[in-house]
Amino acid sequence: MDPAAFPPKETSISPPPPQRSSSSSSLHKSGHIANHSHRSSFAESFRGVPPSPRSHRHPSFTQAALQDLLNHPPAPRHQNPRFAGRDWRDIAIGELVSKDDVKWAEMDTSVEDASMALLKNTSSNVVVIRENATSTVPISTFDYSDLNAYLLAVVGLAHPSDELVELYDDLAKKALARTRIPLRTIQPICRKESLITLLGDEDLTKAIEVFGSGVHRIFVTNHNAEVVGILSQLKLMEFFWNEGVNFRVIDELYPRLMRDLGVGSQQTLAVNADSPLTEALNLMSQEGVSSVAVVDNGLNVVGNISTADVRHLTNAASLPLLQNSCMHFISVILTERGVEKGKDSFPVFYVNPYSSLAHTVAKLVATHSHRMWVVESASPSPSAPGTPSLGPTVLMPNTPSSSQTSLTGGHFQSVPASSMPGSHISGRLIGVVTLTDILNLFARASGLNPSDPSEQRARRRRSSSCSVRPSLDSARASIDIRR
Repeated sequence: MDPAAFPPKETSISPPPPQRSSSSSSLHKSGHIANHSHRSSFAESFRGVPPSPRSHRHPSFTQAALQDLLNHPPAPRHQNPRFAGRDWRDIAIGELVSKDDVKWAEMDTSVEDASMALLKNTSSNVVVIRENATSTVPISTFDYSDLNAYLLAVVGLAHPSDELVELYDDLAKKALARTRIPLRTIQPICRKESLITLLGDEDLTKAIEVFGSGVHRIFVTNHNAEVVGILSQLKLMEFFWNEGVNFRVIDELYPRLMRDLGVGSQQTLAVNADSPLTEALNLMSQEGVSSVAVVDNGLNVVGNISTADVRHLTNAASLPLLQNSCMHFISVILTERGVEKGKDSFPVFYVNPYSSLAHTVAKLVATHSHRMWVVESASPSPSAPGTPSLGPTVLMPNTPSSSQTSLTGGHFQSVPASSMPGSHISGRLIGVVTLTDILNLFARASGLNPSDPSEQRARRRRSSSCSVRPSLDSARASIDIRR
């Protein structure tokens, strides 16, 4: 980042995210979630000795969660000495971003070129769109949600509203003819999110209020209105995870249970593991969300599919995956990750009501996810209430897609959900917690007043160009599951 951009404060690239092994998505931060007296109580009960008198306090973990901690010991946080002894409210936004994260495209850039730029930009996962090459003013973005919407359009699997049917047909014909399609042409099908800009020398209180209100990214500018960085919810969460020990108000929240904090929602979106992949892609596009849970017939979480996974569908050879099951797609992703990392990997995208906030944030940071699914868990104490009953869940039916498609080629062999590791170690889906929920909590705990995140969520759903969608609104008054 240009050191002269914000003369009052030092600027630098943000500290790197925690370096973990490929199986680190289930890490717990033991320093925040169990003290010595708790460990003694567990040890005594294992030996059949009467528990310590101090054991009347409710333990934070179930036995399964403790075993998970033993199987996956936590990695240390990567603290940056620059922030030691500083109040986070005095740290400038510009100190967490880098100009290298900003990748530009113009309105007349082809979708193909923008997609290649997106795949290469692993730091911010977005391409910033401007009118022409001389402009420094962002007018739109192109991210994986937009790439997902475009993919569904060109293969004929989307459900456009009546006024956009002609555009979708035109896009499919041009793609088939390999005609160049500019970003300008696809703007009507792209999901619109508020473009928020903040000066780099403003402090982090401004950013956390915006993020706690449901906005996913902020464009950071200098005093010449030039974009010099992009701050995302995940990058700010990584900062608070690594540096939280320096910020008492934040650090004191980490040992608390998710159940007690009351964050998250019981309104969830899920697809059956045996449903076609296109059901998951359409559901994310229609509801304006970045991921959906994948569940088995017992509603146990067996995986997660996100818009970022569309990167595995960007060449013609991979398009037959659209006709196969969600579970098979997850197995393909895991296989590719294993080849890249040289070992098996099964990211864990779920927590339970008795998980600590530290446990939840560690998983979000480790998996680079926007949400964690909340699964049912047995009560860790006879006197503690049971897990809440299943809330409204929109579950896409396990039926063949009725959409027309021009894809050809044979089917891949399906992988049953019961064969995946997640089907044996997770639990029944009962809710979801997102980065927005946790950053909203941080903001309120710090005396700030973020607006209601539901406004931004509704905006993303309203911006969908699809007319057939299983809306969350229809499930709010009922616990019926649509299958």
